[in-house]
Amino acid sequence: MDPGASSTSLADPTGDAERNISRICGVCGDRATGFHFNAMTCEGCKGFFRRSMKKKATFTCPFSGDCHITKDNRRHCQACRLKRCVDIGMMKEFILTDEEVQRKRELILKRKEEEALRESLKPKLSEEQQKVIDILLEAHRKTYDPTYADFTRFRPPVRSHASSRGATKSSSLLTQDLSSEDSSDLFGSEAFSTFPDSVEPPPFPSLGLPEEQDESSSMNLEFSQLSMLPHLADLVSYSIQKVIGFAKMIPGFRDLSAEDQIVLLKCSAIEVIMLRSNQSFTLEDMSWTCGSNDFKYRVSDVTQAGHSMDLLEPLVKFQVGLKKLNLHEEEHVLLMAICILSPDRPGVREPRRVEALQERLSEALQSYIRARHAAPGSRLLYAKMIQKLADLRSLNEEHSRQYRCLAFQPEHSMQLTPLLLEVFGNEIS
Repeated sequence: MDPGASSTSLADPTGDAERNISRICGVCGDRATGFHFNAMTCEGCKGFFRRSMKKKATFTCPFSGDCHITKDNRRHCQACRLKRCVDIGMMKEFILTDEEVQRKRELILKRKEEEALRESLKPKLSEEQQKVIDILLEAHRKTYDPTYADFTRFRPPVRSHASSRGATKSSSLLTQDLSSEDSSDLFGSEAFSTFPDSVEPPPFPSLGLPEEQDESSSMNLEFSQLSMLPHLADLVSYSIQKVIGFAKMIPGFRDLSAEDQIVLLKCSAIEVIMLRSNQSFTLEDMSWTCGSNDFKYRVSDVTQAGHSMDLLEPLVKFQVGLKKLNLHEEEHVLLMAICILSPDRPGVREPRRVEALQERLSEALQSYIRARHAAPGSRLLYAKMIQKLADLRSLNEEHSRQYRCLAFQPEHSMQLTPLLLEVFGNEIS
């Protein structure tokens, strides 16, 4: 085949619609490879036309001058084959000279080399970093059920401003029928003996805590004002279980001492719940939508579980800001793992080991952003994500303050689950 036969000197004037027609050579009926010299042809007829035009060849038909050209006989009559080429619209003006062909090849080669160079200079994740991300993705998907099917196992939501018609029929507690695999030996410590292994989602971000102007005024809250407390207590307890399940799958977490694992989880649990709940947060109505309307949580619902706006206003602001970052799922799971592995948590005995694990995750996050998160969203994204962790610390502190008020009141604390009292018990000790 003529090496220059694949190129043309002029742009193909046919429209996109014509390009969608059946790819059959208009000369011989063979499979066409595209438009060549202004007509849809196969490689053979393309080369034949180019060679004939370059040589200014003249052919004579040995028959009657109207041969039917097919794939099998196209070599038998060059005259009728060339006439057929012209009849379907092939034009010699579209043929490149040898010099033009060479320049075009050089240009294509240069572009390929430039593309290869750009690809080689593009930031990449190491195999180890990609493996860590894959593990975290799997951990998240195993511990977050986007259908929120288990919410029907909680004590039903009771909203004081609405009838109980919307409440779920199931009144079973969190501890019933949930997976308890490995729960008796979690971290080998008595402190977490009430924590079952997780297998599904983390829903609403904040714990059911008391609305508090000051501690004495919150003591006067009637239980009827906290009608959502039992449901949200079960919800948060369930969410903590899922956070634990996620943490146990973070590479290196189980290598830490049992004491440090417990400290890290107790300190980070509510923060990770707030992070994970962003998946169900909707900007349209500033609510957490977890399936049906029964499990659609607004700020007013959370105030009926004992929260005050001192927590809820910054919490909603945090959720909005996090949502607007448009994080990839990979970035989201890395941020949760980084949050858990914070070496500066009070009570951590081996902060350097924790810091080494966190640094590994931070490097993976930065590499991922450079390699996979397109501009302009990637601009300062890592710094913005780290700022979110600082925001979570403030939210955690306010949550703890409100939780103390709630847990000090027997009529409210009795609505909490043993798991909540275990995790946040240090707040009332």
